[in-house]
Amino acid sequence: MVAVLAMQAEGSTPEPTARKEPRAKASTPGPGGEKRETPHLLPKESGEGKRVVYSLGRDRVWLVGGSGDKPFDTFAVWPGSVRPGVGEHKVTGLRDAIVGSDGIPVVRVVYFSRAGGSAAAFSAARDGASPEPVPGKNTGAIRLRTDDSKSLWGFVKVGTDVVVVR
Repeated sequence: MVAVLAMQAEGSTPEPTARKEPRAKASTPGPGGEKRETPHLLPKESGEGKRVVYSLGRDRVWLVGGSGDKPFDTFAVWPGSVRPGVGEHKVTGLRDAIVGSDGIPVVRVVYFSRAGGSAAAFSAARDGASPEPVPGKNTGAIRLRTDDSKSLWGFVKVGTDVVVVR
């Protein structure tokens, strides 16, 4: 009876898989017990000046305005199946809306690299969903929540630095 009431209190409808939150790795103690960086802190050695920083290991983006290298926004993302190379890139193009290589209609597309035959780009699904990569499809799509894509879209222009870190 208690279990039934608990399920009713929490709601019995599970969230669809396509709406799963992007993973953000928790801070864990390192060797010797020292604390590792928390997921929201800007990675060390991630460049200087105005830039977008994308961490492959944390599935997270930071927007850094350049003054004092303090990010003014950060958010988790859903990566595609093809990862861009570690290093410095530039925003090479902006598109308002297209159909992604995985067949999903997307908006606010920010291209910055080519990897594994696919264009690496940040985007938001037009319907707001952020699915896992489609099995068997090579896609460089890095999906953002709708509000996060608006923040990125307002921050970048062609030529803005994108620094990809592990």
